[in-house]
Amino acid sequence: MDSLNTTQILAQDSSADVGNPILNISVFVAFIVVTMAIVMRAGKTTKEASDFYTGGASFSGAQNGLAISGDYLSAASFLGIVGAIALSGYDGFLYSIGFFVAWLVALLLVAEPMRNVGRFTMADVLSFRLRQKPVRTAAAFGTLFVSLFYLIAQMAGAGSLVSVLLNIHDTTVQAGVVGVVGLVMIAYVLIGGMKGTTYVQMIKAVLLIGAVVLMTVMVFVAVRGGASELFDRAIEMHRDSEARAEAGYAAEDVMKPGLKYGADFVSQLDFLSLGLSLVLGVGGLPHVLMRFYTVPTATEARKSVTWAIVLIGSFYLITLILGYGAAALVGPDKVLDAPGGANSAAPLLALELAGPLFMAVVSAVAFATVLAVVAGLAITASASIAHDIYHAVLRDGQATEEEQVRVSRITVVVLGIVAIVLGILAMQQNVAFLVSLAFAIAASANLPTILFSLYWRRFNTTGAVASMYTGLGSALLLIFFSPAVSGTPTSMFSGVDFSWFPLTSPGLVSIPLGFLAAIIGTYLGKPDNLDDLADEMEVRSLTGVGVEAPVSH
Repeated sequence: MDSLNTTQILAQDSSADVGNPILNISVFVAFIVVTMAIVMRAGKTTKEASDFYTGGASFSGAQNGLAISGDYLSAASFLGIVGAIALSGYDGFLYSIGFFVAWLVALLLVAEPMRNVGRFTMADVLSFRLRQKPVRTAAAFGTLFVSLFYLIAQMAGAGSLVSVLLNIHDTTVQAGVVGVVGLVMIAYVLIGGMKGTTYVQMIKAVLLIGAVVLMTVMVFVAVRGGASELFDRAIEMHRDSEARAEAGYAAEDVMKPGLKYGADFVSQLDFLSLGLSLVLGVGGLPHVLMRFYTVPTATEARKSVTWAIVLIGSFYLITLILGYGAAALVGPDKVLDAPGGANSAAPLLALELAGPLFMAVVSAVAFATVLAVVAGLAITASASIAHDIYHAVLRDGQATEEEQVRVSRITVVVLGIVAIVLGILAMQQNVAFLVSLAFAIAASANLPTILFSLYWRRFNTTGAVASMYTGLGSALLLIFFSPAVSGTPTSMFSGVDFSWFPLTSPGLVSIPLGFLAAIIGTYLGKPDNLDDLADEMEVRSLTGVGVEAPVSH
């Protein structure tokens, strides 16, 4: 079940003005050409595996903080959250709060130790003082599924975005759009590696934050008043909404929590599960953790997170204004009638504020957002397969860097194809909700092992493997049998109903299971007898001494 769309009114013939499709696609193509040129230029310097995975660790803290913002502020952040707030008010703003507060976990517990201990991937940290092969294999599966769910959200967002730009209501054509986005993403990664991706993320972060700040100023000018006037206008538009009347909501409901997560017990549990997944998810996101390896020192890693918090926090505060701006100036009916449903709120707001050209530019920035994020995700997943599975497990650490990069490129192609297929199935879901599923998997499968590896000396391989497989398996199982996949009009498979788990987010169950499995596995399993490595890991994580030296056992 889409946790934010209150009804699915996607009219086949919409009277909503979506600007000039030719102008929209022209600006769109121009953005792709410029960013691809940057990627190709950076790709010429990608010679070794370290260049492909981490950009040679050559970026400053400020640059990396900007890139992290570009990586983190995805289509879910811009398209999904603005649409969620426009349709569901404060309940939609929960996503903004959760995504932002989660950074405190990353800053306080994860960022600097991860940079000090690892080199290329999250599994470098998890396997440092544990047995390499079983831990790296389990970590690679976790990385793959987190990256895949994140990719699905970006693909769905891109399909919605281009559908709005070209006023496409036909789902077959929308599916073709998702396919094209996937192919462009594959090209970005194959050509530029991490260095090219990082430059695109930095540029995109500047453009996106600049665009939302400009839109915020224009919203207040358009309503001719402050926040209270904006909220009053939003309530008035909801009062006149036919879709809201059919769904049984009063206009004032959009101004208070509980529009979707109401008084019934299951809704309250779903609310808690979503919040838990959002807050704990960032500390286990492999593509965000991998960004800490693109800076030369732990100090720069810490500075990266500080910059990211300032930029990301500012952005998420602004989404509240843009969401209510879309409710007040566009209206829920027009948003729901447009191709892409809730995900079209931000482009339609840009159209309402300054006409077709501004909408085209804002949409192109949003599309650059999608490309930058999916490129980062693809690199993370490909690095995990090549570095953790192929190099460390299958080849016993004997694979050359050329072989690793080749396996990475093959992985990117395969992952891109799978993401395209699943993205097509998820086109009608709110992209912020889809990303919350990736957060739930990350918090369930990765976070317990990361924290225990860094801070619990007794933790062993049995606990790590049990935690990762239990967290990942339970999260995937509960998602598959939830209303997100079947049983509702907005499910991935809307025509059938095999759901038995009532919550749309699995985090309330799967996250505790991941932690519990780690503890039980540690006490039941045999000690690894790698005390020297445990001592070295503790020194590295706290001081950064010996960071450049790889560990093998």
